[in-house]
This record gives sequence, structure tokens and C-alpha cells, in this order.
Amino acid sequence: MPKNRNTFSSLTAWRRRTVAGAVQRGWQWVQNAGAVTAEHPGRLRFGRIGHGTRLAFPQGTVFGEPWIELGDHCIIGEQVTLTAGMMPGLDLGAEPILRLGDGVVLGRGSHVIADTTVTIGSNTYCGPYVYITSTNHSYDDPHQPVGKQWPRMEPVEIGPGCWLGTGAMVLPGARLGRNVVVAAGAVVRGEVPDHAVVAGAPARVVRTWDEQNGWQPPLRTPTPVPIPEGVTPEQLLAVAELTPDEV
Repeated sequence: MPKNRNTFSSLTAWRRRTVAGAVQRGWQWVQNAGAVTAEHPGRLRFGRIGHGTRLAFPQGTVFGEPWIELGDHCIIGEQVTLTAGMMPGLDLGAEPILRLGDGVVLGRGSHVIADTTVTIGSNTYCGPYVYITSTNHSYDDPHQPVGKQWPRMEPVEIGPGCWLGTGAMVLPGARLGRNVVVAAGAVVRGEVPDHAVVAGAPARVVRTWDEQNGWQPPLRTPTPVPIPEGVTPEQLLAVAELTPDEV
């Protein structure tokens, strides 16, 4: 009897491994087939989708795509929402409403809501669940439900080279300069100068940089050592596989 039980357990484990492998391979195929690129846009007809740009599958809510322009080599994670206009089917005019520069990264579950113009500069990276919006609810009339009152809209501009941490929010009217760091969970409004670090809700500047003084307050960690020029991806993989004793 114990021998039969062990045989049954081995068959069950083998069956589970086989099914799991098939499901994983099938899901990988679905992800590749469902991704949106310039060559394979599917049902989405963006105003522009640049070379090398990819929207991972499954996509989030996407509408107003004729007024959305995506630069080259952008990475749009799974379940990312990209919308232009307050609802589908509107004529938003001749100019794009939402623009992403080259090399923009939007992490999984992020939302970019552009009821009026939203611009994200080249090589800006956003972590998961970042929320960028040009629209906010109004509550001027105390006798009407907030959701039924006409919202306020202000353009949003995020400069090139920024980094927005997980769960950061950028509110209507915000203007971020070049190479701004937004801490995870920060809520940004108003103007942020170039080369600043902001944190908190509402976000405030906690560190700045200039040519004369460098970072103030000074950074507490040493500068990372850059990868030497000429190092190939294969060499980096080989280093990653080394054990501590071999390094």
C-alpha cells in the first residue's frame, strides 16, 4: 500500500509539472501575441507609436489613441491606462493631447489621464502604479455631489530624465524639470526645478543639485561604479553567475 501511494503521488506531481509548464508556455505565447507594437498595433490606432515601443499584454484602459503619441523605444507595462479626452469617441482637434518622448518607461498598473495636454519627456522612468493626471474633481457647490460637478483641468509637463517611484501621483498643473526624482508615494503639485528630489504628500523639495555645490544635502551613499565601456551583455551575465568566492 505505501508503494502504491508513492507511485500515485509521483504521477500527480508529474501531471502538475506538465500542466504548469504548458500553462506557462501558453501564457507566454499570449503575452507575446497580445503585445502592441508599431508593426502589430491590433485594434489600437495611436497618433504615433515609435519604433521599438511595446505595450505589454494585457493592456489597461486605452482610448483617444488618435491623440496619443508614443516615442521610440518606450516600455509600457501590463495594465497601464492611457487616455486622451474625458471619454471615448470625442473629437479632440488637430493636436495630440498625450505625448511620451523616446525611451519612456511606465511601470505595471500606472495611469496617465490626459483630459488636457500631458507631456512626459524622453527617458523618464516610472515605477509601478504611478498616477499622472491633468484633471481633478471640483467641489465648489456644496449642495451637489462632487462627482457630478465639472472637473478642473490643467496641463501637466514632466521633463526628460525623471524618475517617479512606485505609487507617486502627479496632479493637474504640475511641471517637473529635468532629471527630477519623485519619491515613492509622493503627491506632486506645482513646479519642481531641475535636478531636485521631492518627497511627501504634498511633495516638497528635499535635495537639490547645482554646478557649484553639487548635491545639497550631500548624498549619504557612494557613487555607483559605472560599467566599463566595451563590456558585452554576455560578460555581464557571466559575472552575475559567479559565486562570492570567485569574485
